[in-house]
Amino acid sequence: MTPALRSILLSLAAAGSIVLAGCAKQSDAVPAVPIGTITGQQINTADFKGKVTLVNFWATDCVTCVKEMPMLVDTYNKFKPRGYETVAVAMKHDRPDFVLHFAETRKLPFKVALDPKGEVALAWNNTRVTPTSYLVNKRGEIVKRYVGEPDVAEFHATIEKLLAES
Repeated sequence: MTPALRSILLSLAAAGSIVLAGCAKQSDAVPAVPIGTITGQQINTADFKGKVTLVNFWATDCVTCVKEMPMLVDTYNKFKPRGYETVAVAMKHDRPDFVLHFAETRKLPFKVALDPKGEVALAWNNTRVTPTSYLVNKRGEIVKRYVGEPDVAEFHATIEKLLAES
């Protein structure tokens, strides 16, 4: 992240426009927007209820996104048996063939989605910066938004806490 981008993000965070990793939580309902995966599956966000879900907005040309992807895979593999899901939504500028190639060559175990019209990113707080991830509790509420790569220990502790909730 460049110093200029960091300065902008910190200014937005101070103004309350965004929540950076490790900052205060939100409790917004998950947007009711269908998400289409690279396998042709339609994900209904209402299906998130009962699971802890990470919705990660990323791009194949985003260095930080590519860097954090192995951590997202490890996190998914660690917590999936306990009801954790991940949906990685590629940004609208990302070519579908690039997204498919990325997912196949890195053997991403979770759902990978396309957002060719930008409708999903728009519904999720008009997400434009990658990576941006939203952690959703079992009630289908966004409880945390991460802009950039999260602190893994804090991220896993938050997932543990959410999985323990009934």
